Amino acid sequence: MSKHFQTLIIGGGTAGIMVASQMRKKNKDIKIGLLDPAKEHFYQPAFTLVGANTFDYEDTIRSMKSLIPEGVTWIKEYADKFDPKNNKITTKKGNDFTYDYLVVCPGLRMAPELVEGLTEAMDKGVVCSNYTDPEHTWKILKNFKGGTALFTMPITPIKCGGAPQKIMYLADEHFTSYNVRRKTDIVFAIPGGVIFAVKPVAKTLMGIIDKKDINIRFFHKLVKVDGDKKIAWYEIDKDLDAGGCVVMSDDDSKTLDKDIQYNYKDVKVTKDGDRFGIHFDMMHLAPPQASPKFIANSPLATPEGWLSVDDKTMQHKKYNNIFGLGDVAQLPTAKTGAAIRKQVPVVVANILKMVESNALSDKIYDGYSSCPLVTGYGKMVLAEFDYSKEFKPDPKLKQFPLMIKDSSKEHWRLWILKKYLLPYLYWNKMMKGVEV
Repeated sequence: MSKHFQTLIIGGGTAGIMVASQMRKKNKDIKIGLLDPAKEHFYQPAFTLVGANTFDYEDTIRSMKSLIPEGVTWIKEYADKFDPKNNKITTKKGNDFTYDYLVVCPGLRMAPELVEGLTEAMDKGVVCSNYTDPEHTWKILKNFKGGTALFTMPITPIKCGGAPQKIMYLADEHFTSYNVRRKTDIVFAIPGGVIFAVKPVAKTLMGIIDKKDINIRFFHKLVKVDGDKKIAWYEIDKDLDAGGCVVMSDDDSKTLDKDIQYNYKDVKVTKDGDRFGIHFDMMHLAPPQASPKFIANSPLATPEGWLSVDDKTMQHKKYNNIFGLGDVAQLPTAKTGAAIRKQVPVVVANILKMVESNALSDKIYDGYSSCPLVTGYGKMVLAEFDYSKEFKPDPKLKQFPLMIKDSSKEHWRLWILKKYLLPYLYWNKMMKGVEV
């Protein structure tokens, strides 16, 4: 089987559906194919709320069929091999598809195998993750009776770098409501040197850490999980580049004590050579994440395995008729749906301009991303930033009645935005090709 498309899209997640929808709105004559075998599409930003029992898991799901724009050919197969010199994709079934323009946005994959023992421990017993099974997370929080509650994250890039701490704040409030918090030490072990890259937001979050009396352990590289003995093993490395939104800060000397901790708690730790094992009674983690193998092993990848694209135009650095966006792209910003919201119009404008005149449009992506940082039931901070890592609110969001003057501070209106308005905009606007 062989078929040709003017534009072929790999991936039916947020990026793929948005590209297809916006392209169809702007040019109904262009022949588009979308390659993805998944039957369901998930609104993943709500997984944190599912894990805290304040959003129904079923409401995060839509059928892929209901989201594929009219006029787009849905190819229910896995992409397998790239032949960019001949503008060809081969699927796992051995079918070939050719294209004039290719959009690569398959997302990333969970890679628990990068931490010893995690594959065996993941989503079993008291080890949980909103990234993979948020309903299991709620089961663990609901049944927790006290002890050490460990929240942690890997050194790899991850989607939504703020998510590992959002569930921690919600857990704190849940434990408090059920009189468990007084019997609990909450520990946040992270690979970086500060809690968040954007300074005004980091200041707010450190105030919340103080108020909630949470122990942060910096420069902790997760290397092993012993699910049976309930020990998470770390190596201490001050030279680590942190994944997601957590990076080094000029002010880390003010927040680190000599033991690279903040709000020290005397939880049980076992030392084995250069490794430190934190004993836990429950653990929530973001698992390590990586580029899909068919991307990492392709001629489109960087040496690190991510998709190689220009950080402003989203055009592949070697092949001019290939564009990439979303979590798979190697870009110096956070991997979020908010970033995709800004990347999609750039990709669509550039392809349509190339169809018309073999030139790029004047649209560029400035690295905008945002992390809606839920800090408790009914409270949220909205971190917005670009490649500069400065706090830069989106003027479009400022137009919404619910928005507040300074979204780097906690506010109940931002919770309403997260729980109600953003899901509505996602399903009814973004997925249908409306620029928001």
